[in-house]
Amino acid sequence: MDTARRGNYNSGEDFVLEYGELRFTFNEEDFRERCEQAALQLGFVSERLDECELEDLINLAVNGEIQDPASGLGEHVRDCWFDLIGPAEQSLVHWLRRLVFRGAWLDQRVREGELDVEFVESTCSFSYVQPDRGGEPIELANEPSWDKFAYRSSPSH
Repeated sequence: MDTARRGNYNSGEDFVLEYGELRFTFNEEDFRERCEQAALQLGFVSERLDECELEDLINLAVNGEIQDPASGLGEHVRDCWFDLIGPAEQSLVHWLRRLVFRGAWLDQRVREGELDVEFVESTCSFSYVQPDRGGEPIELANEPSWDKFAYRSSPSH
């Protein structure tokens, strides 16, 4: 295994996230899907987003703010800004980025054979397991919920 490349997830060159020595690069579609999934997981949105809403979410994740809202989601973020920013490690932006990064890190571990994905019938969900430890599941840190400040799209959406 090329240890110099270990951990560096790459699906394209449109977006870059760096943490320490890790550099993850994403194509646009991959990054968009990961951002939307992170927002769903955090309870900030409850359903798939339309193109304009997704554009605002991407701007939030990449730039840490939304300068010119393109949708109701962007306007909602602007209206709730002080409730969403909080301390650095507790802000919505931090958690969006963290979940995008964590998902890519886990996918990279699967690619490198360090983790496997297993279906858990009792919860109808998937978990990551360590094949070198007899399939022991790994525990992921819980993320906070933004349900209290969630964006609810208009009925026409």
